[in-house]
Amino acid sequence: MIGPALRDGLYSFLGLLSLAVLVGQIVVLIDAALRREDAYRAADKLTKQGWLIILTVSMAASMLLGLLFTIIGVVVAIVYWVDVRPALKEVSGKSRNNNTRQGPYGPW
Repeated sequence: MIGPALRDGLYSFLGLLSLAVLVGQIVVLIDAALRREDAYRAADKLTKQGWLIILTVSMAASMLLGLLFTIIGVVVAIVYWVDVRPALKEVSGKSRNNNTRQGPYGPW
């Protein structure tokens, strides 16, 4: 049997982890909402409306339905952040790989 102090500590940790996941999902949703619609088409990605629906539904499911949906919501947010966001930035001209700076062996 888990002692009360350990159990309370575990619940506090899980609460903080859930809050961090929620904040991360909100950041991703805001980022998706601020991108231009034509950038999604130019990057050959799902439409802006489609991503906003997927991200909103996954965030709501994470908050209401428990751990499995939280994991799914985190995966959806990671896919957006790692795959879609860089493609949108590249199409929009806001890529980190800006060729204006030159190093000794070419662009940084």
